[in-house]
Amino acid sequence: MNFSEVFKLSSLLCKFSPDGKYLASCVQYRLVVRDVNTLQILQLYTCLDQIQHIEWSADSLFILCAMYKRGLVQVWSLEQPEWHCKIDEGSAGLVASCWSPDGRHILNTTEFHLRITVWSLCTKSVSYIKYPKACLQGITFTRDGRYMALAERRDCKDYVSIFVCSDWQLLRHFDTDTQDLTGIEWAPNGCVLAVWDTCLEVRILHHVTWKMITEFGHPATINDPKTVVYKEAEKSPQLGLGCLSFPPPRAGAGPLPSSESKYEIASVPVSLQTLKPVTDRANPKIGIGMLAFSPDSYFLATRNDNIPNAVWVWDIQKLRLFAVLEQLSPVRTFQWDPQQPRLAICTGGSRLYLWSPAGCMSVQVPGEGDFAVLSLCWHLSGDSMALLSKDHFCLCFLETEAVVGTACRQLGGHT
Repeated sequence: MNFSEVFKLSSLLCKFSPDGKYLASCVQYRLVVRDVNTLQILQLYTCLDQIQHIEWSADSLFILCAMYKRGLVQVWSLEQPEWHCKIDEGSAGLVASCWSPDGRHILNTTEFHLRITVWSLCTKSVSYIKYPKACLQGITFTRDGRYMALAERRDCKDYVSIFVCSDWQLLRHFDTDTQDLTGIEWAPNGCVLAVWDTCLEVRILHHVTWKMITEFGHPATINDPKTVVYKEAEKSPQLGLGCLSFPPPRAGAGPLPSSESKYEIASVPVSLQTLKPVTDRANPKIGIGMLAFSPDSYFLATRNDNIPNAVWVWDIQKLRLFAVLEQLSPVRTFQWDPQQPRLAICTGGSRLYLWSPAGCMSVQVPGEGDFAVLSLCWHLSGDSMALLSKDHFCLCFLETEAVVGTACRQLGGHT
C-alpha cells in the first residue's frame, strides 16, 4: 500500500470524475482538476466565492460549483476551459444543487424548499417545480435518466411526483402512507420506487413480493459463535511487532500516541460500547444511521448510531451477521470498493481500516503532522482511494487483490 504526497483541500470537497480520469478538489474559491494517473494539474478555475459543493456531470465533461451563501452556481467545461456558466438564484437563495442525468440541466433548490429551478445549459430555458420536501434524499432519477421522482410536502402530508426528464412535465402524482418521509429511491430496473420513513431498523425485503424476509437486530452483546468480532486495540511498541501491528501513530492521533494499532479477535459473548441516546432533544442518535451494500450484493454494512464504534457486516445470502468491527473511536463513514467486497472505514484518526471476507487490517496514514481521515472516496477501479482531512487530501494506492488477500489472511481472516 502506497500513499501520494499531501495536497491542500477545503470543506472535504474532493471527487473523482465518473469516467475515472480526473480528480477535482477545492481550495477556498479555487477548483483544481488533476489527472488521476499523474496527479498533475490540468485545469485551475477561480470562482466568485468560497465553494461549498461540487458535482461532476455524468459524462465527466462539466463540473458545477455551488456557493450557497451567495445563491450562485458556476459551471466549468473541461473540453472548453474558456467557457463557463453562472446561475444566480437571487433573493430566492440556494440550499442544494445537482445535475440531471443528461449532464445538461441543473436543478437548484431554493431556500426554505419553496421550489426547484431547472436550468438548461443548452437552451437556457427555465422550469419550476413546487413543494420539494426537505429530507435526506428527496430527488432520485432512474438509471436510464428518463424519469425523476420528487418527494413533496404540502398540506401537512407527504407526496411523490414523477417527472419526465426530457421536458420536465408531470407524469404522476400520488400521496404516500408515511408520517415523515425521509427518502426515496428507484429500483435498479426503474420499475419500482421505494419510499421510507425515518429508518430505525434494518429490514430486508423481497424484490418481487416486497414482503419482509428478515430483520437484522443490532444488540449490544454478540453471542453467536459464527460471528467474528474484531476489536481494535492499542499495542505498546516494546511488545514486538505482531502481524496486525503498524508503526506508532503521530502524537494526538489516538488515545495512546506512543502505541500501535492492531485488531484482536474477541471470543463471544462480546459486549459492545453503547451510547445512551438523548431522547429529549431533536434528532437523537438512535437506530441505523448508515448502511451500504457491497458491489456484488453479497454483504451489507451497517452502523447503529447508539453503538457508534461498531461496523456490522451481514451475509445477505445466508441472512446472518458475518462480522463486527469495534473501533476505538466512533465510525465516521465507510465505503465499499466498487469492484469487490472490500470495505474501507475511517474514524477521524490517522488510520485507515480495511475489511474483506479474508480478514481486516489497520493502516497508519504517513506524512508530517496529524492527518486525521474524516472522509474517503474510492476510485471506480478499486485500485485507489482519496483520503480527506480538514485541510488536506492524499491518495492511497492499494496492491493487487492477491497481495491484499494474503495480508488479510495473516491478519486473522475467516471463511
